Amino acid sequence: LALHPMALAFVGDAVQSLYTRTRVTVGSNQKTGALHHEVIKVVKAVSQAAEAEKLLPLFDEDEQDIFRRARNCKEMSEYRRASGFEAVLGYLYLVGNTQRLEQFLSVCFEDNINN
Repeated sequence: LALHPMALAFVGDAVQSLYTRTRVTVGSNQKTGALHHEVIKVVKAVSQAAEAEKLLPLFDEDEQDIFRRARNCKEMSEYRRASGFEAVLGYLYLVGNTQRLEQFLSVCFEDNINN
């Protein structure tokens, strides 16, 4: 996929946000402010960087390459890992690998919402 790693990260952030917003909203009676608070537990650099470290051993060769390229963009270290993780999510979404995407998004959701 011939997109700049930060473009993949841009898409990946949106994909993770939509996934998380959907998971916290469906079946909930909470107000939007409370829902937003739940979403930011997952879709923030600190959480994304931690999940990247946890899931990195599960990345295949293409995913590792995308993570590495996005991570090397000029940003602060925690944000670099978060951007790398977002880029992998964006890549998986754009190539249509929904099973793999769901696997990673589900782990992130469960790790951060239940804390």
